[in-house]
Amino acid sequence: MIRVVKTKEKSSRQMMLIRLGAFVLALCAGGLFVLALGYNPLEIYGTILSGAFRSEMAIQSTIKFMIPLLIAALGVTLSFKMKFWNIGGEGQIIMGAVFASYFALYHANWPFPVLFVAMLLGGIVGGGLWALIPAFFKTRFGTNETLFTLMLNYIALYLVSWLQEGPWRDPNANGFPKIPSFAPDTTLPKVLGVQMGWIIALILTAVLFVYLKYTKHGYEIAVVGQSKATAIYAGMRVDRIVMRTMFLSGAVAGICGMVQVTGSDKTLTTGVAGGVGFTAIIIAWLAQLNPLGSLVIAFLFAVLEKGASVVQSEFGLAIDCADVLQGVILFFVLGCEFFIRYRFVIDGAAPKKGGKTDAAH
Repeated sequence: MIRVVKTKEKSSRQMMLIRLGAFVLALCAGGLFVLALGYNPLEIYGTILSGAFRSEMAIQSTIKFMIPLLIAALGVTLSFKMKFWNIGGEGQIIMGAVFASYFALYHANWPFPVLFVAMLLGGIVGGGLWALIPAFFKTRFGTNETLFTLMLNYIALYLVSWLQEGPWRDPNANGFPKIPSFAPDTTLPKVLGVQMGWIIALILTAVLFVYLKYTKHGYEIAVVGQSKATAIYAGMRVDRIVMRTMFLSGAVAGICGMVQVTGSDKTLTTGVAGGVGFTAIIIAWLAQLNPLGSLVIAFLFAVLEKGASVVQSEFGLAIDCADVLQGVILFFVLGCEFFIRYRFVIDGAAPKKGGKTDAAH
């Protein structure tokens, strides 16, 4: 009775109206949830906005939330543009953090410019090599990259647990399994009140925008993503492109890990990724795999994240309620993408034998 069919390509104005309508519906649905809890929806939404911008410290905190979301989304964008379903952003972030932490812990006496380059390269190599593993098995044996990258997340996580309880355990932690805090001279300095990771994020955004849009490698990624058969017919070495792009995807995620441990956490913990790798997938898709779009969407996510934390503290809402509110909004915003590409068709009643078919669209 009901079928899903692909629609004709919509204009930019039509897509904007659909997305705007989805956002309005999301606010209404979230408002009903807030109302059911006994609060004024307008007051809650107002607090979310004001909470993200009400002071200089609040703005700095919002930017701090945005940094890892943006960098991780840029990493995911590279692989997804090629239709390599990299769900391993979490693990790649963690491995970048592990490699960077080695230099912060054991080479703290190096001059900071040298140490910074070493930690940055460590993040790039750690995340890049971790992403090369599923890329190699995909190109060599045709394995499922979604499951492979997902499982590698847990291996990376338990590696950090092993380091906490083993080689890197803090001897001064009174038996508590933790890694020592980094020396002040090894952490990223602040620029305008926020750790300089935001500068790294902006540079990466510009570089990847140019890389994907104006370079030969970017063109090859797009062609492989559209049709591997076409890429092969054009003489492209698809396996090499997949390996190269996945290394870059993991390298960007590794930079995210490096920024997190040296700029925000100032030590290595099992929570270094904190779900950022999964949220980055949503941001990249909402941005239509456009680095500049990811910048905007990541900022909006950061506003929602910071504002929700303020609502939680001011109104006494449980953290689960704030997560539900965010989930409702994301559900509608993501759901609207379906109606941009598809529509429902209701078929008429089945015709009698010998009769004519009458389909209502």
